[in-house]
Amino acid sequence: MNSSAFRFASVGWQRAVRVVAWVGLVSVILSARAADAPPLAGTSPLVGERDFSTEMRASFRRFFQTQIDASIPTRPARWARDFSSRAAYEKSIEPNRERLRTMTGIVDARIKSGAPELIATVDRSDVVADTTAYTVRSVRWPVFAGVWAEGLLLEPKGLPVARVVSLPEADQTPEMIAGLAPGVPRESRFAARLAAAGCQVLVPVLINRSDEFSGNPDILMTNETHREWIYRQAFEMGRHIIGYEVQKVLAAVDWFAQRNASGPRLPVGVAGYGEGGLLALYSGAIDPRIDAVLVSGYFDSRQGIADEPIYRNIFGLLTEFGDAELASLVAPRPLVIEHSVVPTIDGPPAVRAPRRASGAPGRIATPPFERVQRESERVRSFFSGPGKIAPTVTLIAGERGSPVPFGSDRALKTFLRDLGVDTARFDRAVAPADSVTRPSAETAVTERQRRQLDELVTFTQSLMRVSSGVRERYWAEAKPTSAATWPAAAAKYRDAMWDNLVGRYPMPTIPPNARTRQIADKPKFIVYEVLLDVTPDVFAWGTLLVPKDLRPGEKRPVVVCQHGLEGVPADVITDDRASPAFRIYQGFATRLAERGFITYAPHNFYRGGNEFRQLQRLAHPMKKTLFAVTTVQHAQMLKWLSALDFVDPKRIGFYGLSYGGNTAMRVPALLEQYACVIASGDFNEWVLKNVTNEHVHSMIFHNVYEVFEFNLGHTFNHAEMAALIAPRPFMVERGHDDGVGRDEWVAAEFAKVRRLYAKLGIPERATIEFFNGPHQIHGVGTYEFLHRHLNWPEPGR
Repeated sequence: MNSSAFRFASVGWQRAVRVVAWVGLVSVILSARAADAPPLAGTSPLVGERDFSTEMRASFRRFFQTQIDASIPTRPARWARDFSSRAAYEKSIEPNRERLRTMTGIVDARIKSGAPELIATVDRSDVVADTTAYTVRSVRWPVFAGVWAEGLLLEPKGLPVARVVSLPEADQTPEMIAGLAPGVPRESRFAARLAAAGCQVLVPVLINRSDEFSGNPDILMTNETHREWIYRQAFEMGRHIIGYEVQKVLAAVDWFAQRNASGPRLPVGVAGYGEGGLLALYSGAIDPRIDAVLVSGYFDSRQGIADEPIYRNIFGLLTEFGDAELASLVAPRPLVIEHSVVPTIDGPPAVRAPRRASGAPGRIATPPFERVQRESERVRSFFSGPGKIAPTVTLIAGERGSPVPFGSDRALKTFLRDLGVDTARFDRAVAPADSVTRPSAETAVTERQRRQLDELVTFTQSLMRVSSGVRERYWAEAKPTSAATWPAAAAKYRDAMWDNLVGRYPMPTIPPNARTRQIADKPKFIVYEVLLDVTPDVFAWGTLLVPKDLRPGEKRPVVVCQHGLEGVPADVITDDRASPAFRIYQGFATRLAERGFITYAPHNFYRGGNEFRQLQRLAHPMKKTLFAVTTVQHAQMLKWLSALDFVDPKRIGFYGLSYGGNTAMRVPALLEQYACVIASGDFNEWVLKNVTNEHVHSMIFHNVYEVFEFNLGHTFNHAEMAALIAPRPFMVERGHDDGVGRDEWVAAEFAKVRRLYAKLGIPERATIEFFNGPHQIHGVGTYEFLHRHLNWPEPGR
């Protein structure tokens, strides 16, 4: 663990910390281990030398993968489809649509307005191109406060036969699929081909995968794609890059609906390729005003979504939706699935100096036809029962299932037929040539991308700035009248944090089956390595320090001492003053054991660099986080500790630094057995720290992509998490030079905690200690806090 490793994602620091962790572990194991020493009384022997940290990550991976594998057969419980009529079906799936809107952050009211605005200057006409079949104009249309969609409007000569939103791949511009710029084969310029067939076509700009503007040039630039740059900020605020761009599509559909209401009703369609195909599928699933949908280069099983780019990560998606379930929201309206070659994506852009390497890994590749076919067949399986509703799904592929070029004749003609359009005009239309009336300047295209990105950043940052008031309204029902009544008042919020933020698994039902071995015999205590069963897939590992002066029948307090990022239990135990681990942790588990406490140092998941971060990707689709499993591990650990005949189960405290402090804000908020809690080097204005683009400490600049929690900003900042710890004693330890944040952030957030404890009539139970030092255990006021609230006398008293 190290402050720079967690807070600034310094590659050098992370490497150093990994070395420190293993050196610390080896030093403890080799220190006075007695080969023939018995295990802790009442436990089985722990034998063999194993890398439990690596094994734990592997166990988490198996555990999460099992949940994902089981998701498909469990999804029907979330659905209550009524096939008796189309109206009944639409009504029956509306709760699913609403949950999808929430998952993707489609929660902001769109601006209702008239036609799109033309974009022109005194030197530049809005008309980009004029052909014999259609005119192309540069336009924009409002979406919500301060956010506009921009792109092209292709108006056919004569009355249109349909209205279509055409969505390019993220790294394509509207001009490419409109035939106004190179980069797309002539036959795949589907926006132009639809316009030539008589459709009125809107083509929005999508946020692309460049990293050109990902960062703040006054602070730090990153190699995150523009899509990830938006995703990180939006996710914390209950929004999503997918939701933002679906809103742009639906704002176009709003205009189409207005046109249809004031004139002849024309069919409305959405067609997209690649990332545009994703948006087409989600838009069609959410909005029944869309009459037909064409998805090219996207439809697939989403069981491997954890390996896709992080900007496709949707919290809870696989509990209810794969692509087949999304298609069932489109049904019975027609859906065309085109199995086309997908642009290959393998990780974020290469790092360019002086950018920070913070982009998350993620791959996109063309899926095998058999997998796409199976997913499309799953759509039909939902409608196998009696009723009047049946899906219209057309899967288009080449010979023997080979992928076709996107925007193929077959796909576009099927799409037009599904819209009720005569395809004779399409057959006569000529694919647009490369020459255009007015090619778009590269600088204009780049500036347009910058505008689109900046608008979403500004909107998301504005959500963060007013989020405190949203949280106050969210917590309005919890009235702090007294310490006695507070647990009941806070109970529903604890449930909400557990179910909607952390993720809830059942508590362990198997016995701990503790295996232990003595690994050190110190003058004042004995050190045991401990292994506990938690579930059939998951175990807990840690180190127990037992004072030697325990009297027969005595029950003492326990302090759980939690390491931070890239740490192992040995780091909080080592008393080697020359080691980096000691400089950070000050051997606080050892110091407390010397003071007479029983201490226990559990191992937590956050070790192994991006290997553990990818585990969060596996957890999220099932509406879980890594802390969901950690909470279960701690529950089993508390169960085992409580059963030891020398432990007082009512006097177990928690003390964690950095990511261990992060743990302190979450696990004890859920597990009420922890009698008191200390968060060191972590407590913060956490929402600001995770979302702001105006400070170098912000997580959006660093390789910590696992820390973002969906909609945290509107539900639980650190003060609200501390409110779930109340009325139990709570303390913050903060070094003035700690890179975790700024004193002002910490103090302001703690003021909310102090106010709550005062209103509950227990102000003395909320404590903060500032010290003149860095990101480390200070061990002064915190030790006194533990002695006082765990009712154990200080040395010499």
